[in-house]
Amino acid sequence: MTKADIVNEISEKTGIEKMAVQATVEAFMKTIRNNMVEGKNVYLRGFGTFLVKKRAEKIGRNISKNTTVVIPAHYIPAFKASKTFAERVKKNVKAAEPLKNID
Repeated sequence: MTKADIVNEISEKTGIEKMAVQATVEAFMKTIRNNMVEGKNVYLRGFGTFLVKKRAEKIGRNISKNTTVVIPAHYIPAFKASKTFAERVKKNVKAAEPLKNID
């Protein structure tokens, strides 16, 4: 599902024109993005939490040059679904069947 799909679905379900819905969705995403850039987490009860996570410094490898590289500590955006949301997904989405060998 894309942002355009979300805008279309909200517009159809609410009867609000697409331009207004798009502006609202854009403002919502901008608010989340700006708060996370400032290091703040965003909590949406019943949906989930947008977190700013710290990744520790670690040693990586540049395989083509066969050298080690220090990857410094840094922060990344992450999302953690609420317990009820995660349970609904777990209950309703079926795992894909494993591929069968063709012999």
